[in-house]
Amino acid sequence: MESFDYIIVGAGSAGCVLADRLSEGGTNTVLLLEAGRRDTYPWIHIPIGFAKTFFNEKFNWCFETAPIPGFGGRRGYAPQGKVLGGSSSINGLVYLRGLREDFDHWRALGNPGWGYDDVLPYFRKSEHQERGADSFHGVDGPLAVSDLRDPHTLNDVFIAASREAGYRETSDFNGARPEGVGRFQMTARNGLRASTAVAFLRRAELRANFCLRTNALVETLSIDAGRVTGLRYSIGGTLREARARHLVVLSAGALNSPTILQRSGIGDPEVLAAAGVPLRHALPGVGKNLQDHVQARLVVETRGMSSVNTAVRSPMALAAMGLRYALLRRGPLAYAGGQCGGLLKTMPTLDRPDIMYFVMPFSSADLRKGLDRFAGFTIAGCLQRPESRGTVTITSGAVGDAPVIAPNFLDAESDLETLVRGLRSARHIVEQAPFAGLVVREVRPGTEIQSDDDLHDYVRATASSVYHSAGTCRMGAGSDAVVDHRLRVHGLGGLIVADASIMPRIVSCPTNATAIMIGERAAGLINEDA
Repeated sequence: MESFDYIIVGAGSAGCVLADRLSEGGTNTVLLLEAGRRDTYPWIHIPIGFAKTFFNEKFNWCFETAPIPGFGGRRGYAPQGKVLGGSSSINGLVYLRGLREDFDHWRALGNPGWGYDDVLPYFRKSEHQERGADSFHGVDGPLAVSDLRDPHTLNDVFIAASREAGYRETSDFNGARPEGVGRFQMTARNGLRASTAVAFLRRAELRANFCLRTNALVETLSIDAGRVTGLRYSIGGTLREARARHLVVLSAGALNSPTILQRSGIGDPEVLAAAGVPLRHALPGVGKNLQDHVQARLVVETRGMSSVNTAVRSPMALAAMGLRYALLRRGPLAYAGGQCGGLLKTMPTLDRPDIMYFVMPFSSADLRKGLDRFAGFTIAGCLQRPESRGTVTITSGAVGDAPVIAPNFLDAESDLETLVRGLRSARHIVEQAPFAGLVVREVRPGTEIQSDDDLHDYVRATASSVYHSAGTCRMGAGSDAVVDHRLRVHGLGGLIVADASIMPRIVSCPTNATAIMIGERAAGLINEDA
């Protein structure tokens, strides 16, 4: 039995932040447990390297969903990082925080301290903004946020066409006026990925009061008289036990955090009974409220514009890309998952954007099978605030059994309608003059698909997740909430949850920046209580 002041489960986007902040000063002893391995694989640190890790079980849980009725019974892919840095080591690097209204809505749901003005200082605290400090951005934090290096010409064309289509341009999606089209920033420094392992964990590892264990699978939390006192975990099949003098912090992500709670007997009594797990603490909301962004893609074949599709099939082009990156940290190997895009309204009567575009100089019908063979690009229209809700549930108490992930995508009709409007708006942008002479044809959905019914069928047949799982340990009050506004698990002492699972409603953008903020905010709350 080992004892620490704090035990953190999961070295991901939030967990690495907590490890750094809680071990600052050298007073607290901190144990960080990560199920995956160290981030020594070179492709983790090369931005475009997410193509090498995204389906790689060495660095990724590679979960698969249950059949999804809204997708015609297709199963979906549900990746989650299984390596130091978690999903911040395998994601597309795009740095977006969300809208002011997202966080003000969290506060309105009964979560004081989580409005936009409350959380902005924590975003700024993490950030080392390449453009300099202002009222929205910081420069004193460890997380590098930078502009794209050597952006593709597609960016200028898309932004110009969007202006002609009637959309405004924004210079900062994380500033005062995020609505519009523009260039994304990325979590990178000098052309290298800035995961939370690089930005935060490396600092913690230099401290004598900090202990990191990799390849550590948490089996169950230890509960004594209504308080979590520690946990049991295994490394290489050897069972170990650790005690927390102050807190266990669960930061295993929106898919694994509810799984660990349920495996420990914390959750919906009916779910636990069906899985054969003895009930230790009834909390019906665990694993409920699963939310994710869904995308429908417009794919266009081009002429007269370079495309990653064709470049990767040329040995000379590949060699040139490698040399350019090695010497200058520029070119396609320095690309983020999306270089430019927009937060736009699909109807003028809306009070805020409802669709999020990611524009990419490549295309694929199935990334596991490679890129399309023609020169092309993709405009992915992503649903910002889905109404559909899903679940994450265990089927047994065995640590090796994957949970059942049922996202219920497109269960709400409004989600489907928003994606169809997003496709129509993307088409309208491509029809503008800046794209003239560059477009050969619309490959997907194809110009023959025009009616609402046909577009509905296209979306149901081809839509996919954007891999931003959130919400499964909802913050708030009421019978379906899992944690309170200070992230304490309802009815249990000694345990908080701090990751994307606590979002009562998913933010209107990729979740990584917000998960980092949650880590900062949680560390602040813990230090206040201490």
